[in-house]
Amino acid sequence: MKLGGCAREKEVAELLLRGHWPDACSSELRAHVAGCRACQDLVLVKQAFRADRLTAAGAARLESPGVLWWRAQLRRRNAAIERISRPILGAQIFAVVLSLAAAIVYIALQARHELGWLAWLGQLPRALHFEVLVPDTLQKYAGETWLVLSAVALLALMSGVIVYMASEKR
Repeated sequence: MKLGGCAREKEVAELLLRGHWPDACSSELRAHVAGCRACQDLVLVKQAFRADRLTAAGAARLESPGVLWWRAQLRRRNAAIERISRPILGAQIFAVVLSLAAAIVYIALQARHELGWLAWLGQLPRALHFEVLVPDTLQKYAGETWLVLSAVALLALMSGVIVYMASEKR
């Protein structure tokens, strides 16, 4: 049993490291490796490690550090914007609801005093000749009908705006 190793082991290791084994070596060295157990083991181990390293390097496909850093900054910025926009969205919804409530109270108070400023709304369908769209049975209530329809349309429009603003997928 030999404890030291082969005298030509360094030469074989150098050829393996450069990738020249077995094509660029002499036939004498190939014959030596075929007969020397230490050199055979060295060739076997080095080639196995090299194949595993090539497989691992091919599978990793890491991106450049600059791209990774840019993506991390983008994610951090988007998370901060989302964190900030939640309270702002809540404040916007609260302001819209408060404005609608104030407008409804104001309209109700003005209609209660009968100042006549809503009378033009009752005359608007006649001015635009919308009476042809209203059935004959509702024409005697034409002013009130258009007032109710206008209020419902406004409510539907504002509800749509609030739902749009509240949705997270804008």
